[in-house]
Amino acid sequence: MATPRKYPVELRDRALRLVLESGRPIAHVAQDLGVQKEALRGWARLAPGDPGELASVLSSEERDQLKRLRKENFELRRPNAILRDAALYLAANLDPTGRR
Repeated sequence: MATPRKYPVELRDRALRLVLESGRPIAHVAQDLGVQKEALRGWARLAPGDPGELASVLSSEERDQLKRLRKENFELRRPNAILRDAALYLAANLDPTGRR
């Protein structure tokens, strides 16, 4: 069973909105709302990066681009892995010394 949340979701959303829109320090917003500053800091790190105000969080466009690039990278590496495995297999079968 999950532990109950200390702060309601509405308070969390309001606090994040205030941090992102007001430009005030997290500690000041947390004090005004009666929230622990480290809790608010953690929420801000995990918040979606669309506003672009938090450098450590990717925007949705960046997440989509990263996903696309990872897929492309996988597709480009796969034929190389197949060729490498085939070359090792053929080299083992064509070994003139007969060692296996």
